[in-house]
Amino acid sequence: MAALELKHWNLSIGAGHPLVVIAGLNVLEDLELARDAARHLKTVCGELGLPYVFKASFDKANRSSIRSYRGPGLEEGLKVLRQIKEEFDVPICTDLHEIDQAEPVAAVADLVQIPAFLCRQTDLVVATAQATKAAGGLLHVKKGQFLAPWDCRNILDKIKEAVEVDMTILCERGVSFGYNNLVVDMLGIAEMQGLGAPVTIDATHAVQLPGANPKSNGASTGGRREGVPIIAKAAVAAGADGVFLEFHHDPDRALCDGPSCLPLKEAEPLLRTLKALRDAVQA
Repeated sequence: MAALELKHWNLSIGAGHPLVVIAGLNVLEDLELARDAARHLKTVCGELGLPYVFKASFDKANRSSIRSYRGPGLEEGLKVLRQIKEEFDVPICTDLHEIDQAEPVAAVADLVQIPAFLCRQTDLVVATAQATKAAGGLLHVKKGQFLAPWDCRNILDKIKEAVEVDMTILCERGVSFGYNNLVVDMLGIAEMQGLGAPVTIDATHAVQLPGANPKSNGASTGGRREGVPIIAKAAVAAGADGVFLEFHHDPDRALCDGPSCLPLKEAEPLLRTLKALRDAVQA
């Protein structure tokens, strides 16, 4: 199975390497919240010996309602992410939605993320791959809720043809199951690894209930927060090479996707368990 490296950070992901933790906030709310999350998560991962990448979005473009909070936007958001990167000496993961965002985002983010809904948008994927390669980063591509695991071969082939190197991490985040629900097929992790890419699990978005938040009468996404540890542990036991998790000091007051994110205080016990599972699987 494949392994990839962020050389500047001496961070490797894939077969034979430690579990990589991509974790932080769903969306940037303010600098202090980002600082608190980065500080806490870097400390926990450092104590556990787990490679850490700070994640936060500068814009959540695919909201259910036009009134939903989206974030500070490209310019201000990248400024905050650069500050977190420099202040805490951590690699950054963030997502983008438009072709002209590729170069500025790749200049800051070490792991540039293609959202699940956009994983088949050829022009966006190619532009992002080219900008990310030029900047020395890696791609983190979320498998669409509408794709089978083996369909990801087309994503990998498209990127390989565009940049002529392997630079893609695939992310499992559940598949649509009827209305307003997602399920995760753990067999899909090995299927995607068999295509030649490391695979992460987005345990946060895998417990979403799309368009089903009763508090907003369907104008926002619901979620089953209690399911995040279950999905994360099952996926690591199934061989996932990394975990993608979102936290907040007070999830019920988070400005975006609060029902799916975990309290920051729960990071340490969960990551400790996930490290033990990874060690057992590797052994």
